[in-house]
Amino acid sequence: MDGTKMQELRELVEFLKANEIAEFDMEQADLKVRIKFAGAAAAAAPSLDLAQLSRLMSATTATTGSATGGQASAPGAPSAPASQGEAEEKLHEVKSPIVGTFYESPAPGAPSFVQIGDQVEVGQVLCIVEAMKLMNEIESDVAGEVVKRIATSGQPVEYGQALFAIRPR
Repeated sequence: MDGTKMQELRELVEFLKANEIAEFDMEQADLKVRIKFAGAAAAAAPSLDLAQLSRLMSATTATTGSATGGQASAPGAPSAPASQGEAEEKLHEVKSPIVGTFYESPAPGAPSFVQIGDQVEVGQVLCIVEAMKLMNEIESDVAGEVVKRIATSGQPVEYGQALFAIRPR
């Protein structure tokens, strides 16, 4: 393997880590790569084929944010039909900024951070998304009333997946 291929492989590993992709397979004519990060949950890992990787890699040369933004439409799509009537009300969806496991409370048996009907403020913790053994507090980015909890506690969530619907004030 020449120096250019090694550098590309290093960049690929950094890209996968930065976007919290837990497992990855790639096969080209002269190269076969399988990467699985230790402690990563396979259920929470998005699967990518070579065409998707190619699009992601070309997008990362511009900006890393645009590469992950391209994936946001697919995970959010299943919740769109269920919330269509609510969308007419101008509901704001709080989306997961990372891939991980959704938890509605700080500990098992503890009360939820928020309930349906609660009034929330900007910056108020709504839930936790665990990713790679780190507990990430997800905060509300809008003030208003919690209308719907879309994710289920203990459920794997994708990047860009809707977690809550909030009616803004």
